[in-house]
Amino acid sequence: MTLMDCVVFVPIAMLIALTPGPNNFCALNNGIRHGVGTAVIATVGRAVSYAIFLTISAVGLGAMLLASETAFTALKWVGALYLLYLGIRTWRSREFSGLNLAESSVADAAAPNRSVTKLILQEFLVGISNPKAILLFAAIFPQFIKPDLPPTDQFIYLGGTYLLAEFCASVVYGLFGRQIRRLIKTPTGARRLNKTTGAFFMGAGGVLLSTTQH
Repeated sequence: MTLMDCVVFVPIAMLIALTPGPNNFCALNNGIRHGVGTAVIATVGRAVSYAIFLTISAVGLGAMLLASETAFTALKWVGALYLLYLGIRTWRSREFSGLNLAESSVADAAAPNRSVTKLILQEFLVGISNPKAILLFAAIFPQFIKPDLPPTDQFIYLGGTYLLAEFCASVVYGLFGRQIRRLIKTPTGARRLNKTTGAFFMGAGGVLLSTTQH
């Protein structure tokens, strides 16, 4: 790849990574509840799921998945149902009741006591069941591949750059989540936040169902 290709792709990768979506909302949610560090660590699950999609696209299977209406629809429904499950669980959550929500340090101190593994798995499941990721890696990435150069090296560079952009996005959303937590000073405010975040997850599931292959 030429230097100009690299210069062009990096801002595009950042813009795509920062676009609001289910995984970035997971980072926002984790930033609110567990702190920025935990939100970034949980992004490992997202990176693994995207790395799988990258590999699929690199070997040419991404186009096959896009061409298969059955496979695309099945993946879309799995993702939508999982987001609906997360939404209902968050809506009904009483996690913040009775806490001193004005102190962001409480979130950071509590994070080591929580199951980070579950948060990583959650990010992975949201990522791997999102057909929009297939659209990204199978439809957009090939536009940056030079046919006269080794494709594997180019996919490694593009993929590595994009995954790094996703971690940067999780930092941004995690920091935003921490700021939101500082504004929540009462259990009532916390319950409203749970309902708002739950509604967003459920709404994201509905939006995912409207995703088409084209």
